[in-house]
Amino acid sequence: MRPAPEPPRDPVQFARLRAEALFAQGPSRFALSPTTDGFPDVDTYRDLEFYLEIEPVPQTRWLPDHQPRLFVLTDISNEPDDEESMVRLLVYANEFDIEGLVATTSTWLRNTTRVDLIHRQLDAYSQARSNLLKHAPGFPSAEALRAVTAVGQPAYGLAAVGEGKSTPGSRLLIAAADKADARPLWVPVWGGANTLAQALFDARRERSPEALQTLVGKLRVYAISDQDDSGPWLRREFPGLFYIVSPSGSDWKEYWRATWTGISGDRHYKNGPGHKFHLVDNPWLETNIIKNHGPLGALYPRLEYIMEGDTPSFLGLINNGLGWHLSPAYGGWGGRYALYQPYGETRSIWSNNQDSRDAFTADNGQTQCTDMATIWRWREHFQHDFAARMDWCVADDYRKANHNPVAVLNGDTTKRVIELTAKPGETVTLSAEGTDDPDGDAFEARWWIYPEASTLRDTRGHSFPPNVALSNANGLTTRLTVPAVKKPAAIHIILEAQDRGTPSLWAYRRAIIQVQP
Repeated sequence: MRPAPEPPRDPVQFARLRAEALFAQGPSRFALSPTTDGFPDVDTYRDLEFYLEIEPVPQTRWLPDHQPRLFVLTDISNEPDDEESMVRLLVYANEFDIEGLVATTSTWLRNTTRVDLIHRQLDAYSQARSNLLKHAPGFPSAEALRAVTAVGQPAYGLAAVGEGKSTPGSRLLIAAADKADARPLWVPVWGGANTLAQALFDARRERSPEALQTLVGKLRVYAISDQDDSGPWLRREFPGLFYIVSPSGSDWKEYWRATWTGISGDRHYKNGPGHKFHLVDNPWLETNIIKNHGPLGALYPRLEYIMEGDTPSFLGLINNGLGWHLSPAYGGWGGRYALYQPYGETRSIWSNNQDSRDAFTADNGQTQCTDMATIWRWREHFQHDFAARMDWCVADDYRKANHNPVAVLNGDTTKRVIELTAKPGETVTLSAEGTDDPDGDAFEARWWIYPEASTLRDTRGHSFPPNVALSNANGLTTRLTVPAVKKPAAIHIILEAQDRGTPSLWAYRRAIIQVQP
């Protein structure tokens, strides 16, 4: 354990010095429009003033160059977990450009949509926003989010899709995808996918094949299994559509094998060891999320089946340094997936198979190799992170809550994934020098190889070679001696910086060593 470098003890002075140093590098460091960062009432210069006056962390920590675009389809009200996931999404609203919140149907909510529940959550968010802005800039106004809230298809599945059946939600989705924005549009599907199906049905009728292909190429779908019959139809009819899903029938009996259940489904689906399960059970949630955490906490329901089954669809997109958005195969808070063609599918999709599993040892000492482990291995990290954000909702001063450390990798202070090219026999040195904590908390730096995300394999081609190891697992520096290879291979190395605040929080960096023969 090494204490953080000694910053000015006054966090306001610390913030001003860090921000002034950034601004001295030129306005282009901010990579944003000089008038708006994507929401009508969020002024970039106001955010800059926030950095100069309050925020004691580097600018790129909060204003990433490529903030993900998000368009959420939710069957909110069918069971508590959609409302739970919406609370989490809203306290991370500064991490995304939210371009749609659309109420949909599903196999559990077939004949109505509940957009009123989204608006109820936005009412609570509007009350919490002023406190959230004391801890980070960029939280959109509730009015801006209401402007992109709509209803989708009013009935179940493909029966609600067809000519003349477009809805405000399906039209809003097309409008978002049509924006002149080079970033992909991520579409988390928490229930049925028929509003997306209607949008693409209309686009196919109205556009040339080339224009349709361009539109489809902008979309990134992450579905929480198949909760109506439109998901398989979409994958069949639009072969170029990027799709993450553990395919299933429209009822719950195949959910147990889905990657997303790693969020909290160990007991309900009987598919996990219950790793740190108290963090996803009602007593912990009541203390750290629900009670005494403001209006959003008050709207977080007690779990009935599992906690936040829909959250994995956006959790990996939070810009925490793991770079999950670059590839579902990388692994991170949103799980890890492999690109292949499951039985019954017409083409390859991002799904789970034997190559998408992680081996991880739970707190009971049991090691499991499962798809769910790709999420539950991070459970303590993302639950503590959520608890800190809920603290922000009621902490009216920056000093009254905890904030993530800032992980620096080989002098790079951004959250980018760093790629290094090396040849067999060479030694690669990785340094976390410069890593610090905005609250002045002590922190610990840890390093580990992510074998499942790596493409390096042993001579049989089955698993990561056991003799490839880092020189140090703890401390600010580690080294790797590059092994011999017969073909190009990648080694993924993760840096974790964990602080000693309450709750303890993490920051990450990922280095990918591209090994050339």
